[in-house]
Amino acid sequence: MSTQEIEIRLVPSLAEIGQADWDACACPEAADGGRPNDPFTTYRFLSALEESGSVGPGTGWQQQHLVASIGGEVIAVAPLYAKMHSQGEYIFDHNWAHAWERAGGRYYPKLQIAVPHTPATGRRFLTRPGFEDVGMSALIQGALKVTENNGLSSVHVTFCTQEEAEFAAEMGMMVRKSQQFHWKNDGYADFKAFLATLNSRKRKNIRKERAQAQAFGGTIETFTGDALRPEHWDAFWMFYQDTGARKWGSPYLTRQFFDIAQETLRDDIALVLAEREGRWVAGALNFIGAHALYGRYWGCIEHHPCLHFELCYYRAIDFAIAHGLSTVEAGAQGEHKLARGYLPTPTWSVHWMRDEGFARAVGDYLRAERDAVDHEIEVLTEYGPFKRAHVEEQE
Repeated sequence: MSTQEIEIRLVPSLAEIGQADWDACACPEAADGGRPNDPFTTYRFLSALEESGSVGPGTGWQQQHLVASIGGEVIAVAPLYAKMHSQGEYIFDHNWAHAWERAGGRYYPKLQIAVPHTPATGRRFLTRPGFEDVGMSALIQGALKVTENNGLSSVHVTFCTQEEAEFAAEMGMMVRKSQQFHWKNDGYADFKAFLATLNSRKRKNIRKERAQAQAFGGTIETFTGDALRPEHWDAFWMFYQDTGARKWGSPYLTRQFFDIAQETLRDDIALVLAEREGRWVAGALNFIGAHALYGRYWGCIEHHPCLHFELCYYRAIDFAIAHGLSTVEAGAQGEHKLARGYLPTPTWSVHWMRDEGFARAVGDYLRAERDAVDHEIEVLTEYGPFKRAHVEEQE
């Protein structure tokens, strides 16, 4: 099969593709009603962003999804956006943008293959089973051609899988290696079994933090599926607004997103809420995949010692153990997660610059950065909270 047989087109909304075709590429493993590996690339999640106005006109995220077809059959798709800024990506390229513009170029708009506002690893080149290589190749060639034909500065693929990064590198894209902190489930029977793998000091510290948090004067519950109610989202919206205003200046997601989430995403969500004296005072939002729990947002209207650690990290571990999930991805940044059992884990992105000279400079930077990331992961793992015997067993 040659790539000449494949039609590539840009589609300005998911509705023009349709849920059946999109999910046949994004989550074929869920065709029988099972849980998708990656909740963020499903039609229901990405369409919630579009329908709620969390992406689209005025947001700096203008959807232009890539679709590859053979004989009218969709074989591959990619969530593609024209970006007018570098917000909501979590793989920072602000310095590249400044350098490009200092040299007299125009960095924005650029193209981004990503899940907006979501630093979670997953497939970005979404293909039907049986079309993996030809589909990925077509999508990458299509993205590069769109960039060239429109005189754009660059195209970026963020939080892709390592396999996708290696495939894209063979097609001329540059690989960037970063790191996050993830918790790994070693078949633990319960939280106590996890604690037993930690060194004494870290184990005692976590017990102390959990005790402090649980003494805040209220109760903590985790809601998922039909247990979620609209009033839970009313409370969480207050928390999210506060966090968004402090971190980004304004929240990325609109209020309508959470209304849509209640209707179409509640089975994908685990919402941890703390209640005190008859009102919700803090919350942490997680999304559930087939093998991982993804921590996304936290917020509060009252400060209580260690409540953030309890809701975001320890309750996530409890949930993962109870539901047999292998990983908790706790989001971007945060070396404080290390002491709580979350270890440094590589994440991947790939990039392509239209200007060859600028591409060489970025390539040199990325090679040095990869060496630095490797060293940082090695050092942080060495200073992790686990007993030496457990670390050696994992290796």
